[in-house]
Amino acid sequence: MIRTALAAALSAVAASVVAVTGAPAHAAPLGDTARAVELPGRLTAADAYAATRPGHTGIVVIDRVTGATYADRNADTPVWTASTIKLAIATDLLNRVRSGAITLSPANRADMHAMLNSSDDEATDRLWFAFAGPDHQTFNRDFRAFGMTSLAPQRGFTEFYPYWGFQKDTPRDLARLVDYVLTRTAPADRAYLIGEMRGVAPDQQWGIKSLPANLAPGNKNGWSDEQGGSVMNSIGFAGDNQRFVVAIMNNLAGQGGQAQGKVTVSQVARDLLG
Repeated sequence: MIRTALAAALSAVAASVVAVTGAPAHAAPLGDTARAVELPGRLTAADAYAATRPGHTGIVVIDRVTGATYADRNADTPVWTASTIKLAIATDLLNRVRSGAITLSPANRADMHAMLNSSDDEATDRLWFAFAGPDHQTFNRDFRAFGMTSLAPQRGFTEFYPYWGFQKDTPRDLARLVDYVLTRTAPADRAYLIGEMRGVAPDQQWGIKSLPANLAPGNKNGWSDEQGGSVMNSIGFAGDNQRFVVAIMNNLAGQGGQAQGKVTVSQVARDLLG
């Protein structure tokens, strides 16, 4: 990054970064104290860097120890979810199994692993059409309980509506999704999802997974070429006991391609917690 440009951009956008102290802490202090103290400044720097890159980037960080949420000016801007929504699909399937509403076959579970590990679209299709219900609405109805209150399926792109591949949501909602996974799922399901997010395939190891290994990061990435341009998104966690929840959504808005977006999202993650 060009430091002079970064300095100018940082001054311009510093006022746009907000910190909101929200829900009570989820756990006792776990370490990573220095990063927590530095988060407001780190977010300002990350937002300033993103402002020098193609398109626009929304950033949200939740500190699960203090309960504080840090968000940039684009935190509530809807972006194509791409494959980040697959984490919500897996979470909902596991919840429904717990409640006794559905049963997952070995083939279904293999598809869920493929969906999370390598972001396999065909596996996701099989799960969606098997469990979305005759009106295709079951997943979307359930997603609201995960904090995805701004999620909006998009019409006109497929004969099926809603469809997992054509939905928009905000970074704030997707951060709440990750927080739900870490705090409200059954312990065994939580362990499974954390393990899948930490062990993603090599082509998924950018964005939050570009953080140092000592932070034990995990992510669900999403990338695609959509109406309006490419999007590159990364949602996940890092730190002791998954202290920090992170959601980064880069809408390149026709100003660049996926390779540029991958650089942007990865550098934003490192600016935040690296």
